[in-house]
Amino acid sequence: MMPDAINLREKLACFSEHWSPRVVAEMNDYQFKLAKFEGRFVWHSHDDTDEVFLVLAGRMGIELRDGLVELRAGEMYVVPRGVEHRPFAEEECHVLLVEPRGVVNTGDADGELRAENDVWV
Repeated sequence: MMPDAINLREKLACFSEHWSPRVVAEMNDYQFKLAKFEGRFVWHSHDDTDEVFLVLAGRMGIELRDGLVELRAGEMYVVPRGVEHRPFAEEECHVLLVEPRGVVNTGDADGELRAENDVWV
C-alpha cells in the first residue's frame, strides 16, 4: 500500500470555522494543525511550550505585549513559551500550527473561542 500525501488545500476545504484548529498529522508528540483565522483572538500564553505559526495563505499579525509580528503567506514565527500573545487577521488567513499534542488553543485563557482539542480532518 502506498502512503498518501496530505493535501493541505483539500484539508482546509473540509471546515469553515475560524479559530478551531484541525489536526492533519503527528510527528512524535507534536501535532500539525490547520486553522482559519479571522478577527481577533484572545490574549493568552502557553506556559509549557513554544508555538509555531506558518502562514499558508493571507496575512495575519501576532500582538505581543512589547511589539507586533506581521506575517504573510510563506512566513512563520515561533512564539516562545510563556509569552503572552494575541493572533489576529483582518481577512481570512490560513495557518499551519505546530505544537505538542494536547495544547489548548486558548492556552491559559478561557472563553468562547476555546476549541475542542485533538479534532482531526
